[in-house]
Formats: sequence, C-alpha cells, structure tokens
Amino acid sequence: MSAALSARLAVCSWSLQPASAEDFFEKLAATGISRVSIALDPIRENAGGAWSNFKEHAARRGITCVSGMMTAIGEDYSTLESIKRTGGVVPDEHWEGNWRNFQANADLAVHLGLKFVMFHAGFLPHEESDPDFAKLLDRLSRIADLFAARGMAIGFETGQETADTLAAFLRKLDRPNVGINFDPANMLLYDKGDPIAALRTLGPWLRQCHLKDATRTKVPGTWGEEVVLGTGQVDWRAFFGVLRELNFTGDLCIEREAGAQRVADIRAARAYLESLPV
Repeated sequence: MSAALSARLAVCSWSLQPASAEDFFEKLAATGISRVSIALDPIRENAGGAWSNFKEHAARRGITCVSGMMTAIGEDYSTLESIKRTGGVVPDEHWEGNWRNFQANADLAVHLGLKFVMFHAGFLPHEESDPDFAKLLDRLSRIADLFAARGMAIGFETGQETADTLAAFLRKLDRPNVGINFDPANMLLYDKGDPIAALRTLGPWLRQCHLKDATRTKVPGTWGEEVVLGTGQVDWRAFFGVLRELNFTGDLCIEREAGAQRVADIRAARAYLESLPV
C-alpha cells in the first residue's frame, strides 16, 4: 500500500468497544492510527459524562474525525430475519424516536466539523409496489434533506440488499448529498452477491469504504462469518483495483465487529493492508 493510501486509513470507533472517551483514546493510540470514524450516539447520549468535551480532547491528542456513524433504535442482529425486521428506519414504532435522534446527531456532527455521516437505512424493498418503498423513500428523503441543510452528505451502509436494488433506490431517491459507505464484507455476511462486482455497480455513489473481511455462509438464510482482515474471501487486490478505476480518494475505515482482541485485529489489518502492492 502506498504512503498516500496508508494516510487515508481510519478506525471505526465502535470497533474498539470503548467504555468511555478516555478508554477510546487509549485503544485508538494502541492501533497506531490517529484518524477515526466516530460513533455519534455515545457522545450524544453522554455529553455531560464519559464523552464530555470529546472534540477538545480529540484535538489535543491529534485525532482527526473523518466521518460519523449513527444507529437506529432497537436493531437486532441476532439473525438475518431479526435485522430485516428491526433494522434502520423501517420500524414504525421507532420512527419518531429515530427522527429526534437523527436531528440531534446532525447538530452534533456540525459541532464536530464532520462532512459525512453514515447509517444503516434498513432493508430496502426490491419493488416500488412494496408498501415499505414509499415509506422509506419519504423517511430517507427527510434525513437527506436534514443533513443537506447543514452542509453534510450521508451514506447508506451496504450489504442488506443487492447492489442493483440499492442502486435503483438511490436513483429514485435522487438526492445529491446521498451516497454509500461500501463494506465488501457485508456483501458476504448477508450473502448478497460478489463484493467486487457490487463495488463497480455502486461506484457512482461511493463516499467512504469500510475495510472488513468475512467468509460467506454455507447455509442460506444464516450469517456468514466476520474474520480478521486478510484471512477471508474479500479479494483485496481486486478491491483496490476497482477503487483506482473509480478514481476514489476517500477515507478507508478499518472495521472489526467480532472477536475479543479488537486492537490486535485492527493492527493486523493495518499491517496486511500496508503489505499489499496497491
């Protein structure tokens, strides 16, 4: 990996499972990376406590926040069926609470100086005739306009649906500040197609990448397995080749959501990436 590419690496803060801002700073320092995609909800929920004055503390340590992440209420990742039912802004019972949180997160993102915030939109319907299609189009339009009014772009996390379904929805949504955060491992975890082909399809909307690895399930309808980056089925040389084709120069955020040694796994991911001849 070239020095220029290595300088674009960041760490997803939630991967470190921090108990507090101080815990986060210590774990991030141990990864050897000072750039971060920051989870907004813990800061919003604990502004006067464990995450108070986060912006000032991060600046003093030379930490750069490259983007934000926000989560929806009540998401259940136990099974593919449970996350399909509870993910993103699909559930009606949580919409008002999510809308309040997203507004507060947008204000927080402005305070932190962010220009891009990502989240899981929820499973997007394949057909416009689906009753959820119009509902999600309306809700995601409102969220897009909320962030656009504050000078920010948003990105949907990839994986829950095929690249073609997501691309069709993005065309219908038609908001210039809406793009994607592309996660190649999610295409394997959700069993939604080839990550490299999906990256080409979704290239016009690419705003940020998660660098994560996985193996595809052998039992349809069940999760694949997330593994340490470089040990799974993502073809990383091909992945970076497509990024070059797309002239993508955005942030590359290492994410690790499984395992009990997150710092070590992120360090291993960084070492693997920096060893690649890309």
